[in-house]
Amino acid sequence: MHSTNLICHANDPDVTSAIARRLGPRLGAGDVILLSGDVGAGKTHFARSMILSLLDQPEDVPSPTYTLVQTYPGKQAEIWHADLYRLSSAGEVIELGLTQAMEEAICLIEWPDRLADLAPESALHLTLSAPGAPQERSLSFSWSDPRWAALTAGLCDD
Repeated sequence: MHSTNLICHANDPDVTSAIARRLGPRLGAGDVILLSGDVGAGKTHFARSMILSLLDQPEDVPSPTYTLVQTYPGKQAEIWHADLYRLSSAGEVIELGLTQAMEEAICLIEWPDRLADLAPESALHLTLSAPGAPQERSLSFSWSDPRWAALTAGLCDD
């Protein structure tokens, strides 16, 4: 069970990117962020911004919609960006190597409902929604692991 502990409001994509860039450097191996929201809510935009904040050299960060997983050599740990939308069973998650990656890498996972009971209890949950204007986003962070309170402190500050 998680409770919402932090809600950030972004009036444009640059603010969403700034929040992701603030969180990225606080992450390490074994940290998992589960990104939920409707199609077009900004999950990939958030993940891309975070990944770029974790790389030594800027590089192209494509959506993993068709490849399912993209990996990157991050500064603190390897980064796995997964889009599970096209998966039909949790068994496919194991085949991808994602369960092991969740223990050893920084993992950003879109469509985490596809994980079923494989989702780590210690994960940070992020739900993105578009509550109003086309570019406006609400970022709702929730967690059960108390260490996320410190890791998310000040994320909404401009």
